[in-house]
Amino acid sequence: MAAIPESLIALLGRFSIAAVFWNSGQTKVEGFAINLVSGTFDIGVPRLSESAVALFRDEYQLPLLPPELAAWLATIGEHALPVLLLLGLGTRFAALGLLVMTAVIQLLVYPGAYATHGVWAAVLLWLLARGPGRLSVDHYLAVRGSRPMNRPIGRRSIRLP
Repeated sequence: MAAIPESLIALLGRFSIAAVFWNSGQTKVEGFAINLVSGTFDIGVPRLSESAVALFRDEYQLPLLPPELAAWLATIGEHALPVLLLLGLGTRFAALGLLVMTAVIQLLVYPGAYATHGVWAAVLLWLLARGPGRLSVDHYLAVRGSRPMNRPIGRRSIRLP
């Protein structure tokens, strides 16, 4: 099993956890729907659904945040952070953001759903600890940034500062 590339595990983890949060975010908006798996595409002007605000007001009841603000923050997070994960761009930042969301959901909203949230947390912690793998923008930028700045010109080379 050690022959399974970590980059493949990271890609699967990034795609899977991104899908969980993206799909949740999609339930909170109207006028904009993208689901790569089912092939659903409705590219319009997104707006927060009334049911999302009602969900935060009546069921989630988060302390310290008005339901409208909480619904907006969750919706933005559930769309932006999964996109970053899919690209493997700012992977650790995105994973940390989703891990915080997972902790809030576990501790304040659905404390009985540990089995589900534990799996989410495990994937997100793995991405935080190990990174996005080679199949990511983060990896490309890291490799590109570590190359020496020597450029051969004919038989000479210039060393750039």
